Amino acid sequence: MDSSPSKVDAIIDNTEISDQSNGAEITHDREFSEADNGFEKAVMKKVDLWLVGFYSLVYIFRVIDSANYSNAAIINLEHGTGIKKQLGLSPSQWAWTLSIFSYSYMIFEPTNTLAMKVFSPSRWMFVLILGWGISACSSSAAQDFKGMMCVRFAIGMAEAGFFPAVLYHMAFWYKPSEMPQRIAIFYSVGQLSPAVSGLLAYAIGFMDGLGGLAGWRWLFLIEGLPAIVLSAIALWLPDYPETARMLTDKERVTLQGRLARTAPTGKQGHWDFESLRKLFKDPTFYTFSVYWICHGIGGFGIGTALPTVIYELGFTTTSNSQLMNIPPYVSAFVFLNIVGYFLHRKAIRPWTTAVAIESTIILCYIVLFTVHNVVARYIFLIIAVSCAGSAYPVIWPERIRDLEGTVGSGLGIGWTNAMAQFSGIAGPHVFSTVFGPTYHVSYGICLGFLSVGIASILISWLLVRRKDRKRRVEQV
Repeated sequence: MDSSPSKVDAIIDNTEISDQSNGAEITHDREFSEADNGFEKAVMKKVDLWLVGFYSLVYIFRVIDSANYSNAAIINLEHGTGIKKQLGLSPSQWAWTLSIFSYSYMIFEPTNTLAMKVFSPSRWMFVLILGWGISACSSSAAQDFKGMMCVRFAIGMAEAGFFPAVLYHMAFWYKPSEMPQRIAIFYSVGQLSPAVSGLLAYAIGFMDGLGGLAGWRWLFLIEGLPAIVLSAIALWLPDYPETARMLTDKERVTLQGRLARTAPTGKQGHWDFESLRKLFKDPTFYTFSVYWICHGIGGFGIGTALPTVIYELGFTTTSNSQLMNIPPYVSAFVFLNIVGYFLHRKAIRPWTTAVAIESTIILCYIVLFTVHNVVARYIFLIIAVSCAGSAYPVIWPERIRDLEGTVGSGLGIGWTNAMAQFSGIAGPHVFSTVFGPTYHVSYGICLGFLSVGIASILISWLLVRRKDRKRRVEQV
């Protein structure tokens, strides 16, 4: 039995050495992996500070510059110095000054993101933010219907590119799985803006007559100034992972290596127009568009006239109505962050969450259609506005994930968000004061649009799932 103890011992010793070596390698790999993950998290914090942090701050003032027009509708109404009286606006003309803003969105938003293929994101953001800041301040100088129409169109033209450009810019930096919570944070901060605008309108209302200016003129002037300041900071934004000055070489390589193959890139000189052909042939291009239109009118439409709708409930003054405009949007901020957290944790799914949100808005409108108690109506208005402000950000990551190519993604994001502007085009007319104070006709119209919106969401879900299965088969 020449399998002598010495031979066996040698085998055992070698095995132990091998096991120890493998264990050391596994421990080393684990330590390396943990260090690598820690490094990646530190890099992403830098990115989050600029992209999510700065853009969220700018978004507050972008929405304020849009929302303050609804606040201006009732500011100092009892004093006889309201905007409608001073500019001599009829209900129809007022509705047009509201909706012209969205027409300029519709015209300029779809292709606005493509400007980021010519100009860097930081330069383009500087132009957009400065443009709407100057235009917003200029609203205070309007003297009649024509003047207000011109300045409102100019504000919409400048603001049109901001939201889709932010989402497009984020697609250069984040994985699809990382987008939901970041979009939710960014978007939810914007939901606070009408609340901040309402609070400012309440305070600025006491400035009526100061310096010979009406309160609504002070409102436009004061709320437009921050955008001009923020535009200068935008020049320091990091453009792309491969060119960001704030990153080291190792950080750039890490960020580029973690992105999906279909993600857009910041490489110049490549216009992948093939992605446009795919975009227009894709049925989801149309189903998502229908959803954005239907939710824009049925869900968001009320936001264009919310201060007036609350005032016409009949249990408060115009001044206090500005304050009562705050709870719906604070609730939207809280609700959207809760939804974003659970989406990030994968405790809920985007598609089912979107359907649940639309169904809840429908229920709220049915209550508003049938119940006469003003307190109950106000509570259900809060719930409806909270849900309306949360629907788009829930679905945006799925919409972005479904797009391919730099040009296709840019146009797809811009076009999709442009469809939301039907809320501003149709909303002022759907919620015209001629339907007040009950707004039964308005709620009935919204119910129809929301029902079609749910159908389009379900069809989009089916089509995206089919496309995902096809991609998996191609990768095998």
